[in-house]
Amino acid sequence: MVSDHERQRARYVAGSEGAPPVPPPGGYRGARRGNEPASPPQFPTFVSVDSDDDGRSANALGWIALCLSILFALVLLGTLLAGGTDVVYGVTMLAVQLVVVAVVIGAIFTKRGRTLGAIALVVTVLFNVATIGGLSALQTSASGSYDGTKSDEQRHAEAYPGIKGTNAQDVLNQDSLEEVRAESESLFADIRQRLTDRFGYTWVQVSDEDLRPERNGYGGESMLYEYTSVGWATVEPIQDYDRKREVMEVANDVVREHGLWDLYAFNDPVQSGIDADVLTKMYGSDDPRTQHTWESYTENYPEPLRFYANIFDLANDPTGDFRVEREAQSARTGEPLEGMQLFVLASAVLSDDDRATFEEKLKEYPGF
Repeated sequence: MVSDHERQRARYVAGSEGAPPVPPPGGYRGARRGNEPASPPQFPTFVSVDSDDDGRSANALGWIALCLSILFALVLLGTLLAGGTDVVYGVTMLAVQLVVVAVVIGAIFTKRGRTLGAIALVVTVLFNVATIGGLSALQTSASGSYDGTKSDEQRHAEAYPGIKGTNAQDVLNQDSLEEVRAESESLFADIRQRLTDRFGYTWVQVSDEDLRPERNGYGGESMLYEYTSVGWATVEPIQDYDRKREVMEVANDVVREHGLWDLYAFNDPVQSGIDADVLTKMYGSDDPRTQHTWESYTENYPEPLRFYANIFDLANDPTGDFRVEREAQSARTGEPLEGMQLFVLASAVLSDDDRATFEEKLKEYPGF
């Protein structure tokens, strides 16, 4: 009689239902018999794209790209400060920039050099031939220094003491800088005294004299100046229409006594002939009765003195925009918000101190 144990054994031998799977040929991987020593577990082998050596190389490439871009930027900035526009746009500089760009792009395409390459790219974008060359060209244009392309004739013309298109003899015949200054001071003094005597106005100086060398039209500075006189203003406002007319009439009498023409009112639509829309934009209205600014002018041509008299009136400022403008100006100069202002301009005037030198230099420029 077959025992239960034998029936169970026959079940595994005769069928596969419920039995463990048959081992593969050669047995299970890592299996061992008896006392055989255990083999170390086998793991799949992967090839690293960015091994230690390659990583170090990529990181070095990033540093090289960054250093090259910074060095190139410093070279460009140095060339800019030296005014070398021609050098910036030269073939050599363009070739060097291409090399820098190639190294930067190479660094960006590496894993460990990507960050440094990106920084180098930013530096290269900010400081490149086009950007620095444009700034250098602007600097050269502003200063008139084109030494790289100037001929001897151009450099000679650059030192011309007069102004292109202005007759040098007319400059010598007209009032000098010192004479214009003295005349403007005398004119201001007489107007201030006359208006103080009649209306009781007090005055304050609102700006200093300014002298600016005139460009000579050949890329250099002339020996002539643009003169802006000191400015004077009434402390008290002048708002009534009839009072404004009286004040301007007094000023007009004085300028005529000094040999200038009658005052010409830019803000007057009849006298100036300026379009109504333009008058409104400039003076707040096309009607002098409601304008916030009166602006008058005269001169003593062929002498260089040009005289200006303005009246500012915040009572004719319904929007408040003009007040904001005047407050900003007052904050800069300390001048009163309202009232009358006087100043003189004169262009291309020669100082008495420079007259002899000016005449001597002119001998080097026949036909100019």
